[in-house]
Amino acid sequence: MDPRRWPFSRQVLAVLLLLVAVVLAVGCGGSLYLLRQQAAVESRNRSLDVARTLAEDDAVRSAVTAASDADPLPNAQLQDGPMQREAEAVRTRTGALFVVVTDDRGLRLAHPNPALLGRRVSTDPTQALAGREVVTDETGTLGASARAKVPVYAPGSARVVGEVSVGVGAAAVADRARDALWPALAVAAGALVVGLVGADVLARRLRRLTHGLQPEELGGILQAHDAVLHGIAEGVVSLGPDGRVVLANAEAARLLGRPVPAGSTLEDLPTAVRHVVDQPPAVPATAVVGDRALVLSARRVERNGRLLGHVVTVADRTDVELLTRQLDAVRAVGEVLRAQRHEFANRLHLVSGLLETGRASEAGNYVRTLLATGPLGWRVEGLDAVADPYLQAFVAAKAAHARERQVVLALGEVSVAGRVADPVDVTTVLGNLVDNAVAAAVGSAGARVEVDLVQEGSDLVLAVSDSGDGVPEGLRDSVFEVGVTTGDEGHGIGLGLVRQVARSRGGDAWLAPAVPGQGAVFVVRLPGALTPVHAVEVS
Repeated sequence: MDPRRWPFSRQVLAVLLLLVAVVLAVGCGGSLYLLRQQAAVESRNRSLDVARTLAEDDAVRSAVTAASDADPLPNAQLQDGPMQREAEAVRTRTGALFVVVTDDRGLRLAHPNPALLGRRVSTDPTQALAGREVVTDETGTLGASARAKVPVYAPGSARVVGEVSVGVGAAAVADRARDALWPALAVAAGALVVGLVGADVLARRLRRLTHGLQPEELGGILQAHDAVLHGIAEGVVSLGPDGRVVLANAEAARLLGRPVPAGSTLEDLPTAVRHVVDQPPAVPATAVVGDRALVLSARRVERNGRLLGHVVTVADRTDVELLTRQLDAVRAVGEVLRAQRHEFANRLHLVSGLLETGRASEAGNYVRTLLATGPLGWRVEGLDAVADPYLQAFVAAKAAHARERQVVLALGEVSVAGRVADPVDVTTVLGNLVDNAVAAAVGSAGARVEVDLVQEGSDLVLAVSDSGDGVPEGLRDSVFEVGVTTGDEGHGIGLGLVRQVARSRGGDAWLAPAVPGQGAVFVVRLPGALTPVHAVEVS
């Protein structure tokens, strides 16, 4: 089977085993080489020590001097001589391969092979006979050896009369290296077993961490993950089983109003996120984070029955809420217009009937009565000053709703000569302010809401005041933030949308300074919300 087709964990195991084997082979080879070198050095030193000891022996020095000064002795005499016995005794005690003694002519006076006594040595004795100690690795009649050659001096003289050559065989060196190698091999075998176990544990660990997926599968998942994570319009935060952030896209950081770096804990995230993770709802939950209304949802991620973490999705509901309020404003105007149409039809039918029966005087009185009331049968103070029919109808609708809650809605200062250029933004802002004011005025003495509409060029300045208790001092600085509400009925979104709409047009919304004994006064500037007066005149 092609190893490239093996599972990734098996490939890792094979590579680790190969690596361990190579390391052990190199280590053992290096150790063997060092052991052999050390054994060779020790053998050279040992041969040198034995040769020095024998060369400094007084009996040896005397015997060699006598042999050098006389004619060469026959082999038989040398075999029974004291020099041969002494050399063999030393060789036996030290375990040397050979102990050879020569005179100054290089003739053997002692040798392990008695047949060679009296003959010239097979290796060059020149340097030793010249008074220099020599340690070499050579091959002689007894084979390869580490040998030391030491000069023998005449007693009481510096004259060289011979040499002592001691050798330690290469087999002895190899035996010593082999004896030292066995413990090293045992350690290597133990290390190999430990490596096998460690490699298997690591391979199993990798298999668990990757959930049995192969590298090419992980690469495909990563590509798909990046495409999905950064290609969607929603914020996504992935949490591990320990509650730490694994990853988050840029949209999540933007919506949550803070960086969401990998490794941050669940406690570093907004409270709303922690809540949906701790108690995932069956449906997405609406929460307020910073200046945005968000829809949060959390889902558990499991594989083979094991919890892998949670995925939190974050969607911006601020725009949806804005559109909802705008739709409510449009619906309110439509309802008022339908009610007005129905009411006007009834009034016209009555006027027509009076005229057809010749009761013109009563018809005139009825028309004059209608002129003194609002479009739906009651009078709205100051409504006649509103020139724009769209705005007039919207104010009338809000007045009708306020009247249902026992609140009087009246117009204060009105100086709007132009027409509304952006009815949706105007009604969204005005509708939210009036709704909040009516809710604040309900139950107060002389429940009343007053609306001021002032035109400055193409800008519309709105001021809405109520007879309620006003904004608590602790909320004055944060009342426009999404999520902050001054009453039990609100959701903390309306005023945030008012400021958002105003600032999107280059204007702003603010809370006027508190006046003791009076309710709250909210002021909004909407640039470009009206058609300038001169433009109306030209048309």
